[in-house]
Amino acid sequence: MDLSAAAAGAAARPDQPDRRTRTVTTLTPAPRTPQRLITDLFSVIDERRWDELAEVFAPGCVYERPGYRPLSGLADIDHFYRHTRIISSGRHLVDRVVADHGSAACWGHFTGQDRSGRPLEEGFADAYLVQDGKIVRRTTYFFRAAI
Repeated sequence: MDLSAAAAGAAARPDQPDRRTRTVTTLTPAPRTPQRLITDLFSVIDERRWDELAEVFAPGCVYERPGYRPLSGLADIDHFYRHTRIISSGRHLVDRVVADHGSAACWGHFTGQDRSGRPLEEGFADAYLVQDGKIVRRTTYFFRAAI
C-alpha cells in the first residue's frame, strides 16, 4: 500500500485528526487571586523587597493605617517602608483571607522587632480593594485598646 495515499486518506476522514498539522497553544497566566496577592504582599514586605512594591500596589493606591496620614501613591508607600516604618524586621502570619468581587480582607499576627531592637507582637486585620490583580486601597487595623 502507498503510505502517502493512506496518510492522505486518513487526513480526509472527519473522524480522524490530521496528524500532519500542529496546534500551538499559548498559555495565558490566570489572573492573580486576592489570596495570592495578599501572600505576595506580605512576602515583599517581610523580605524588604521594596523595589517590588509596584507588583502588588497599583500606581494610585491609598494605604491607611493607625497613627499615620493616608499614604497616596507608590512613592508615598515606598518612602514609608524604606524610611518611616518603625519595624526593622519581622514576619506576618496570616490566619485567614476572604475575598469577593474586588474586595478582600485578612487577619493574623505580626512578630518582629523595631529599629531599636525591641520585640514587637501585634494582631492585625487588613481590608483591601483590588483591581486588575493589584491593591488599589489597603486599610490596616491593630488589636489594641483605642477607646
